[in-house]
Amino acid sequence: MSADCAQISRAAIVAPGYRRAVWIALGLNVAMFIAEVIAGLEAGSTALLADALDFFSDSAAYIITLAALGWTLRSRANAALFKAGIMVAMGIAVAWTGIAHAMSGTVPQAGIVGALSLAALAANVASAAVLLPDRGGDANQRSLWLCSRNDAIANIAVLVSAGIVAVTGTLWADLAVAIGIAAIEMRSAGSIIAQALGERPEAEGHGHA
Repeated sequence: MSADCAQISRAAIVAPGYRRAVWIALGLNVAMFIAEVIAGLEAGSTALLADALDFFSDSAAYIITLAALGWTLRSRANAALFKAGIMVAMGIAVAWTGIAHAMSGTVPQAGIVGALSLAALAANVASAAVLLPDRGGDANQRSLWLCSRNDAIANIAVLVSAGIVAVTGTLWADLAVAIGIAAIEMRSAGSIIAQALGERPEAEGHGHA
């Protein structure tokens, strides 16, 4: 996970191989977003819900990248603002769920959390692998690869938290990882909003030129 994930795509991606790689990564991220939301609610894991937020963020970044050829800069900026708004809403929902779990003493089901963490790790490693050949391209291409690579590190953190929960029988490791992931995602949302608001006047200026 990194601030690079917040970047709005400016580049027109034309290589068919790269487009195919982004589509594969998008499919993996959407599937894991849905799986982690369902599993996070079922297992009572705030960390899984926070990681699902990260998968949503990456999915939106891939969609904006794929749409770069057909959309104007202003349209991409508006899409990014919409993405950031959803990220903020989901971040608040994750925080609220964490508070509810802490108040009720709900201990996550470590087995489900561990299994989904392994699946998420595999998905991010696969995404990084398909994007690896183009990691030396423009800033947008590099940022997408870095997103998947760094997200794999977050998956390892969730996996470790599941192990701690299994050993201690407490929820605090799960909550600590969730807070860390959600905080980074909210910071990314702030970066997206700042960049998108800066892009919109620039796009209007180009339109009047």
